[in-house]
Amino acid sequence: MKKNTKVITNTITNTNIRKSYLKKRLETIRNKLRENEIDGILITKRENYMYLSGFTGSSAHLIITQDSAELITDFRYIEQASKQALFFNIKKYKGNVATEINNTLKRNHVGKLGFESLDINYNKYLDYSEKLEVNELVPLKNIVESMRMIKDSEELKFIKTAVKIADEAFTNVLPFIKPGILEIDIAAEIEYFMKKQGAQGPSFETIVASGARASMPHGVASEKEVKAGDVVTMDYGAIYGGYCSDITRTVFLGKPDGQMTKIYGIVLRAHKEALKGACTGLKGREIDSIAREIISSAGYGKNFGHGLGHGVGLEIHEEPRFAPSDETTMENGMVVTVEPGIYIEGYGGIRIEDMIVIRDDQPEVLTQASKELIVL
Repeated sequence: MKKNTKVITNTITNTNIRKSYLKKRLETIRNKLRENEIDGILITKRENYMYLSGFTGSSAHLIITQDSAELITDFRYIEQASKQALFFNIKKYKGNVATEINNTLKRNHVGKLGFESLDINYNKYLDYSEKLEVNELVPLKNIVESMRMIKDSEELKFIKTAVKIADEAFTNVLPFIKPGILEIDIAAEIEYFMKKQGAQGPSFETIVASGARASMPHGVASEKEVKAGDVVTMDYGAIYGGYCSDITRTVFLGKPDGQMTKIYGIVLRAHKEALKGACTGLKGREIDSIAREIISSAGYGKNFGHGLGHGVGLEIHEEPRFAPSDETTMENGMVVTVEPGIYIEGYGGIRIEDMIVIRDDQPEVLTQASKELIVL
């Protein structure tokens, strides 16, 4: 196991690869500045400054112009930022970070400054309006997120490793599921195994919902005992290299009844057909409709209340989406989940989820754990 982990690590931390991608991302954001006719941009959202700079610490502000790239952080992260943010000048601040931001803007003659309108709250906006000596603050929505929708080959290496860890966790946990065990114990076994395989941690709070609790799509693991005859839904993921994975599998502790077997078959068919149809050029709502029509025609439309899928990357939920209202056109390199489900209050539920990469006429299915009906 140690040997395998070492090979993976050496593969994904090639400095030359990181430099080339970071440089390309800076070029792209500078093109966007020109398109928006602004002098510079202030990046404050953690996932976005990680993506643009390579810095993974918890505190940073980026200021990017056509001629400069500055990363402002505090004493704790100066050394780390100097090693990770290869194309940025590192600046240390004391006290109010707005003072150092303002000094940096003045040095770089920024008059028109873009900011991330979805990350800056109103109080922070008022603070910047008062303290930053610029001519105009321009709200920009999803300017970096739109770049992040298309994953490059380096990002896909991280994601595929995160998926592999989650896949292996499923195989590992199956013998652990027995009558009398608690849902939280199943979740702990999954998370412990993933960390042993090199995961930084879980992508989100692990969901283990058994019996009637499986009707709750986000039923995080509780102290409920798993009983013979229960359906057990497990939805979890790993973080590796900052990137997330997301998988859902539903298994049975003992032979399921006829209705639950039927529902599993419907969800599995909807899942497989949606996988076949998830291709370049279709809108998110069109792919969502493939699974939704199958479930609805089987009489369970009202029991499938969430979207078919969501983007996954540095965040567990990001763009694009497979949802009834989503108008995003699919492009090669987008990483999305496919997760149809049927949920019946007081009875239980079924969900099956894979992660895919959009690839022309047929997606690349990343998740390899078995989807066929499993009876333990």
